[in-house]
Amino acid sequence: MYEGENHVLPIEDALEMILVFDGTGVISYANAAARKKLGSKELSGRLVGDVFPGTFQKSGSGFASDFQFGNDTRHLVAYRENHTCFPVEARIIEDGSHPGTYICMANDILEKEHLGREIGQVREEAQQAEKVKAEFVANVTHELRTPVNGILGNVRELLGNVTDAETLKSLRLIERCCGDMNKIINNILDFSKLDAGKFVLEPRQFHFRNMLDYVKAQHINKITEKGLDFFMTVSPQVPEYVVGDELRIVQILNNLLSNALKFTTVGKITLEVLRTARVEDKTELFFIVSDSGIGVAEEDRDKLFQSFSQVDASISRKYGGTGLGLNICKQLVELMGGRIDVEGKKGKGSQFTFSIWVGVSEEENKSQESSDDVKAAFLHMAAQPEDPDESFGEAGRYGTPKNQEILKKNLSKLILCVEMENWEKAEMFMETVRQLMEDAPPERKRQALKLKMAIQKEDYDKVISEYHKLTQVNPASGSEQCDGGASG
Repeated sequence: MYEGENHVLPIEDALEMILVFDGTGVISYANAAARKKLGSKELSGRLVGDVFPGTFQKSGSGFASDFQFGNDTRHLVAYRENHTCFPVEARIIEDGSHPGTYICMANDILEKEHLGREIGQVREEAQQAEKVKAEFVANVTHELRTPVNGILGNVRELLGNVTDAETLKSLRLIERCCGDMNKIINNILDFSKLDAGKFVLEPRQFHFRNMLDYVKAQHINKITEKGLDFFMTVSPQVPEYVVGDELRIVQILNNLLSNALKFTTVGKITLEVLRTARVEDKTELFFIVSDSGIGVAEEDRDKLFQSFSQVDASISRKYGGTGLGLNICKQLVELMGGRIDVEGKKGKGSQFTFSIWVGVSEEENKSQESSDDVKAAFLHMAAQPEDPDESFGEAGRYGTPKNQEILKKNLSKLILCVEMENWEKAEMFMETVRQLMEDAPPERKRQALKLKMAIQKEDYDKVISEYHKLTQVNPASGSEQCDGGASG
């Protein structure tokens, strides 16, 4: 405790240095921390200028200083009794109850500055190491690409001149291996750029369906050669032209379709694209890539999107791959403002879904609005309203009484088909349900998509679960409603 003439300050055991001095600069009190740090058993009677010579100078019977008294902290240099010095953070206030008395509170920041320098050095070394790593990856992949492309070029030249079946088979195998090697090199380069935060998307306007046709052409031969069926559907609401990074969207689809082909022995692969939201000149597109392959256990799903990771080592040994593809897909999708997920059961196939946001031109927006009006008219006509004076587009507007009536009827028929295990008809009714919910809020549309995916997977339990989620809330009022007679 500091005992002044008429006051007591509980500062003796404070961790920071405390000095009390008067208008003449004479120190009247120093706590234990100050005495220890300054290497003096007794500081009373000495001048504050002895401790801070660069800040306080003796002037007449007092002292001169440019220090701004108050609660602001400044960096000062404190001198020990042996004339060595160290940096401090200090603030000096005037004792309001004792005019002409000043209290200096200072913290030794020598260790803090040293640590700061060390952190700065470590950061600089890490940045340098990252730069070296990036340059090394770029150089190595470039050096790898050169011989691989050289082999590939020579093999393709030989393919035009060789007629022997065995030799052709070997050359085709070499060509395919070179192609796989180039894909691995590209993945390593992309991962390195993404990891370093140097990856930049290059959006431009392109014809969306032509892009999908290109993707399909790349995979259809390999899929059919394996004896699998391939189906691709695109919702009419998806714009003809969009603004986005076409190359990277193709890369994501190629990776997911290649994985589906790799892990599917019998059955089918499907690709479906829907529009799930529109905000001004931006549209959210939702992609579904399904297969009937080996699937993935629920506890292993998170591993799929980690770097250099596969479900287990046997997968890598049997099917190959670096484990980079899905991690790159995840980062690309997130760069496009979306997210990627996977569903499925082990041995029963898998279903990858991802969403991205793309730009849409003003002309395309107007065209889309006209398309929506046509869709509403079609649904209205299909509903065959009994009242000829009824609003023309009511059936197509989500949440209206007519829309909900038709929606309920189709859901009832859908669930009946599921109970009878007529999955093809169930998909047909599901498509009508999806169109009726085209203007629904995003969370309701996602519920419908989950139901659709469960139907495509012919997963009865999942269908019943998603059906009840979809039908238990009235979208117009938020209250519970009848589920249309579904059986459990």
